[in-house]
Amino acid sequence: MAETVTITFDGKTYEMPVVEGTFGEKGIDISTLRATTGLVTFDPGYMSTGSCTSEITFLDGEKGVLLYRGIPIEQLAEKSHFVETAYLLIHGELPTKEELDYFNYHVVHHSMLHESIKNLYDGFPNNPHPMAVASAVVGSLATFYQNELSVRNEREIEITVHRLLAKLPTIAAYSYKKSIGQPLPYPDNALGYCGNFLKMMFSTPCEPYEVDPVAARALDVLLILHADHEQNCSTSTVRLVGSSMCNLFASVSAGIYALWGPLHGGANQAVIEMLEAIHEDGGNVDKYVEKAKDANDSFRLMGFGHRVYKNFDPRSKIIKNLAHQVFERIKTRDPLFDLALKLEDIATCDPYFLEKKLYPNVDFYSGLIYKALGFPVPMFPVLFAMGRLPGWIAQWKELQADENFKIGRPRQIYTGKSTRDYVPVQNRI
Repeated sequence: MAETVTITFDGKTYEMPVVEGTFGEKGIDISTLRATTGLVTFDPGYMSTGSCTSEITFLDGEKGVLLYRGIPIEQLAEKSHFVETAYLLIHGELPTKEELDYFNYHVVHHSMLHESIKNLYDGFPNNPHPMAVASAVVGSLATFYQNELSVRNEREIEITVHRLLAKLPTIAAYSYKKSIGQPLPYPDNALGYCGNFLKMMFSTPCEPYEVDPVAARALDVLLILHADHEQNCSTSTVRLVGSSMCNLFASVSAGIYALWGPLHGGANQAVIEMLEAIHEDGGNVDKYVEKAKDANDSFRLMGFGHRVYKNFDPRSKIIKNLAHQVFERIKTRDPLFDLALKLEDIATCDPYFLEKKLYPNVDFYSGLIYKALGFPVPMFPVLFAMGRLPGWIAQWKELQADENFKIGRPRQIYTGKSTRDYVPVQNRI
């Protein structure tokens, strides 16, 4: 017998069905709540609201589990690469060799931007934030490819998917080059996804550039770890915009803006700024741990805790090992990395942090790796957007194919003024 939840209101009783996910997680189906009871739910931040069913990503915050299409993140980080992981998220299965070759070919050969797009970069100030540039240019792609914007034509969607995956690294690299006054380079189709991006970021026409395979692999793993994370702020934004049957370019552009916020994609930047402040203050980690524990102190330890994970973020374990590999390769010991290790050692043994389940999250080490690879801090959220792009695409596609497709329209509880009359301006006090 199907489970139900009983709601009693105004002397009447209503039964709401319970839906169950693959791993036993349960939710109350309140889709008929307003129609049958006149009530809506009140849930600030949507922390107890499931906005959709999804077959893409599963995470268990209590156990520290993250699966892409059922495959553990640890296996993908070790054995896969970003383009293959993108295919998995978008299409639902790991590709055959022929499918992967086809997918990779089109991602590589769509990487060049229309020459007119370069004019957009000339119109920006000399030092724009790359997230603003990335979102604006991604949105502008809808003007260059107006004949392939259908949200129901599978072939047009496929072409748009290839273009987005291919062009975002070029768009990102160009925003960086613009900010430092260097020429905008063309992509190199002979290189892999991450190697090509590194070359566009750091090469100049004056001298040859060789891609460091360790740097390329480190970036590849970081992109995999960020590729999707269920219904977070930016993903929900992509879905909400897409629910108006808006094209994929515009939906992703909105997602990039949502990711820009310091509580989302800007969190790893906040970690670096925190570590720099501790370093400049003499590097006394114990002092800042005590400040973090003081309820009357405004200081917060950035990179610890997570809205969903109440255990160790599985991605942070992978990133910590990756950070060691990168620092060993470049033969440089960043004092911020040492501070990070000390902070983690103290916080993961201190009863205060253990009781509150404040474990290091994915942002704690990712910024340190980006910094070690030569990326400036403003590029950190752009790199996050590059990684999250396959998840946004997969979620947008899943929404468009949903048999229960509806435009997103949250309700509210109005708490403003009651009905009142208009007062002419000459009578207002």
